[in-house]
Amino acid sequence: MFWALLSEVVAGIDGAIGAVLMGADGLPVDQVVGDPSRGDIEAMAMELSVVLREIRKAAVQLGAGQAEEVMIRGASMTTLIRVLNDEYFVALALPAEASVGKGRYLLRRVAPRLRENL
Repeated sequence: MFWALLSEVVAGIDGAIGAVLMGADGLPVDQVVGDPSRGDIEAMAMELSVVLREIRKAAVQLGAGQAEEVMIRGASMTTLIRVLNDEYFVALALPAEASVGKGRYLLRRVAPRLRENL
């Protein structure tokens, strides 16, 4: 089930690098790779779990409430993270020229279905 939902997101954006459903502990649940030449999406998501943990702490300390979405934009890749609950998140890696808005929309659209199946 997770693979089908992640595939829907990756297929919805031309050139998507991939998407991964991760536990906050850094363990992957499922992933879909759109462009394997762009690197190891699972390793990227493992590193992001550490970053997300710190962002979540900072958001609470700043009074912003729970972090729901995080975007990391680099010169060659943009990574979108959608928090599903305290234990899981989904990350989408896109080439720099891809539509971030469409990626955010697709993650927002599949998030309830991912939550239902966790």
